[in-house]
Amino acid sequence: MSAPRTVRAAAFAAAVGAVLLLGSSPARAADGTVGTRETVCAQDLFVRTEPVGAWMGTLYKGQTFLVESKRSGWAYGFAYGDINRRGWVQDGWFC
Repeated sequence: MSAPRTVRAAAFAAAVGAVLLLGSSPARAADGTVGTRETVCAQDLFVRTEPVGAWMGTLYKGQTFLVESKRSGWAYGFAYGDINRRGWVQDGWFC
């Protein structure tokens, strides 16, 4: 391969790589939906007795939470996993 072709091929590969890199975006967290068992996207999500209440336990990324109701940026429901009880979590941290 001649030098001009090599340079063009390298430039093309770099451009394709940049497009792929810029086009991909990390998973974004979303609000929970009432009646849906949601998956936690956050590294950890505190389960509380009430919004901004006492800590009851922690859900970790990949664990699930059944959203039963919502209020002012908080979701109430059942926290599966090690907690296995009802409580409140900040909304907006589900996949």
